[in-house]
Amino acid sequence: MAAADLPVPGTLPAVIGVRGARHNNLADVDVDVPLWRTVAVVGVSGSGKTSLAIGTLYAEGLQRFLESLSTYSRRRLTQAQRPDVDRIEHLPPALALRQRPPVPGPRSTVGTMSEVLNVLRLMMSRLGSHLCPNGHRVAPSIATQGMETVCPVCGARFEPPSAESFAFNSYGACPACHGLGVRSEVDVTTLVPDPDKTIEQGAVLPWNSGGRRLSMYAAGELGVRLDVPYRSLTDHERDIVLHGEPVRRQVTLHSGRNGRTVQLSVNYDNAVAAVERSLRSDNERTRRLVQRFLITGVCSVCHGTRLRPEALTSQLGGRNIAEISALGLGELSGFTAGLPAGLPAELSRMTTGLLAELNGSLTPLLEVGLSYLTLDRAGASLSTGERQRIELTSTVRANTTGMLYVLDEPSVGLHPANVVGLRQTIAALAGNGNSVIVVEHERELIRAADWVVELGPGAGAQGGTVIAQGTPAQLETDPRSIMGPFLAGAPAVPPDRPARAGGGQIAIEIGELYNLHDLTAAFPVGRLTALAGPSGAGKTALVLDSLIPAARARLSGSPLPGHVRRLDLGGIRQVVQIDASPIGQNTRSTPATYCGAFDQIRRVFAESGYARRRRWKPGHFSFNTREGQCPTCRGLGHIDLDVQYLPDIAVECPTCHGARFNDATLAAAIDGLTIADVLGLSVDDAVARFAGRAPVAAALRPVSEVGLGYLRLGEPTPSLSGGESQRLRIASRLRSSQRGALYVFDEPSTGLHPLDVATLAGVFDRLLEAGATIIVIDHDLDLLAAADHLIDMGPGGGPDGGHIVAAGTPEDVARSAGSVTGPWLAEHLGRPDAVA
Repeated sequence: MAAADLPVPGTLPAVIGVRGARHNNLADVDVDVPLWRTVAVVGVSGSGKTSLAIGTLYAEGLQRFLESLSTYSRRRLTQAQRPDVDRIEHLPPALALRQRPPVPGPRSTVGTMSEVLNVLRLMMSRLGSHLCPNGHRVAPSIATQGMETVCPVCGARFEPPSAESFAFNSYGACPACHGLGVRSEVDVTTLVPDPDKTIEQGAVLPWNSGGRRLSMYAAGELGVRLDVPYRSLTDHERDIVLHGEPVRRQVTLHSGRNGRTVQLSVNYDNAVAAVERSLRSDNERTRRLVQRFLITGVCSVCHGTRLRPEALTSQLGGRNIAEISALGLGELSGFTAGLPAGLPAELSRMTTGLLAELNGSLTPLLEVGLSYLTLDRAGASLSTGERQRIELTSTVRANTTGMLYVLDEPSVGLHPANVVGLRQTIAALAGNGNSVIVVEHERELIRAADWVVELGPGAGAQGGTVIAQGTPAQLETDPRSIMGPFLAGAPAVPPDRPARAGGGQIAIEIGELYNLHDLTAAFPVGRLTALAGPSGAGKTALVLDSLIPAARARLSGSPLPGHVRRLDLGGIRQVVQIDASPIGQNTRSTPATYCGAFDQIRRVFAESGYARRRRWKPGHFSFNTREGQCPTCRGLGHIDLDVQYLPDIAVECPTCHGARFNDATLAAAIDGLTIADVLGLSVDDAVARFAGRAPVAAALRPVSEVGLGYLRLGEPTPSLSGGESQRLRIASRLRSSQRGALYVFDEPSTGLHPLDVATLAGVFDRLLEAGATIIVIDHDLDLLAAADHLIDMGPGGGPDGGHIVAAGTPEDVARSAGSVTGPWLAEHLGRPDAVA
């Protein structure tokens, strides 16, 4: 009998039992989540999906793991507060891939984040050819695998480079930029901004502060004329000023008061050296003052490779590690496949093992549509979706079993063509014996789940309950389900929208930028244009890196970016870029403060008889001022308790009981409501309550009109979802005329339920009716189908992209044989035979 023949114990739990979950807006939720399966958690924005998946299941699973650590370890870890829940049974250890992974630091690249570079460095060390001290190339062999290698040409003995010798975060780092690939260098053109001045008049700016003026007199002793305009100096004199050697000179200073002279021995610092010395100062103000003389660019020593020269002498398959790292991941796969033919047979076992390790890291990245990325691409330049997918593939490679994985919107930034690869990746996680919870709106991923839990029916206080659960097929026919009809194929936005008349166009011509080469694009004015295409096709480069900077430069009277050859704005007078990043940094930022309604509300309270008798001004009714805030919690409404090795515990303030204001301020009332009561109202309730006070209602009504009427006036804005943050930004602009305004949205459908997409389309209609022009970069088929004009870029990502493969109405693109998005759009529009 084999080990695999032993039956699985029937006592193993089948579900995670959640009882009494009250995190955020969850209303005492009881739900069973199947174990060892893929479970999709769905619902409209703000319904409580993330509160259940991340805030409850992941947070509690993480806490239980941390409890297994020693007290010493826990005191050194940042811990989140435990969720408000009665009990959770059979919860595995949990890991989460969040919707917004942190932006990596400057030392992170695709290679380091995916760990592909680790394998490549080892391959370069073991399978590469290296130079001996006399410059002869030594091919790889069994003999080169030891600690010392003998050159077969000259007999020189040397130690071959290790894997660390190719690490830009270690021994292989460029000595000039320390492995960053870029560095700040002194821009000599900024040192003398006015060459008509003499040096004595202060022409050389770095010499004008403090003791640096002594270098000016030392320059005079070196033969530089100080009393003639800088432009009149000879090339030799200018070279002394900018790059002169650090010599010591005697200078004579004259006192204007008593005619005394003083002789000093001065160490000469040329203008460039003076800036560099100030940068090394311990004084922050000194360092800040010289920032204006710096320019950050590609390191002139390593030329952006991040590596020291010695690391670039080794070759694998005829290329050094920098050249290999510059290949797209798809190209890298083909390159490494051809390596065995050029390597000695005696290393075949090592070659096979290392290639298998490399392919194990590469294949998941290719399956989720990242073939266009290069290993040397800076991690900070990646989109949110790209970072999340790299994290996901790293998780799959771990081959863990018995874990709970919580994925928050893994389809962010993913073209429909790449959803199949993502489904396979998620299935691999569950197939390894893990439990996978996916918070998602992408219908293909939901249909692929084993079980669906739907929260709702609305958002905020109207949500937080489980309204339906079952298999995807069961939800399609469940009358309680809001997502069911969309899973069954219903469109979110009515397909036959009225045509909108345009008025001119924005035209841009781009020379060379990333994968864009001699590209011309046009966007109709007064209409909604959507950009589609695979990740890396050039959408961001076209709009965010070219059109927006060029438009802002033109409107401000500045020169166009170097890569933009021509720009016709078609009457556009302002550019507004709206993203889904969190609003505010802490609980002091609220919907009421952001939309301006709180200013009007405080004025209403300041005009009450109670306040006027005390001569209170509107500032007295702010939780951010000493006059109005609770003295104990300083206007936060809660107090964080430090309990050492346990996570900080936030408890309701014992003085104000969460009201945030002091007793005197809470004594004032308008229509029976205190200022704290007003902040507890929903936007819709506040609009009704203050209908007779036009300034308050006018500030709040746009928030309600963009579908955020359920938000409480006083809830913290950092806790809002990406879609809610985006719509709140739009609401703040709805009260003004939009004529001549260009709005640009990058992935506005992120985190949006199909009903929320319909609401967003309605908001776009409002902006367009007011005279705006809208450009949207997105993959959501409902949003693409609602566009007046669609530009499809491709056909692939990276070097395979950068072209406009189709343009026109959504129906035109659906019929285009060259369109990448066309087949999915045709199916979505109910015309699966549209593409020939």
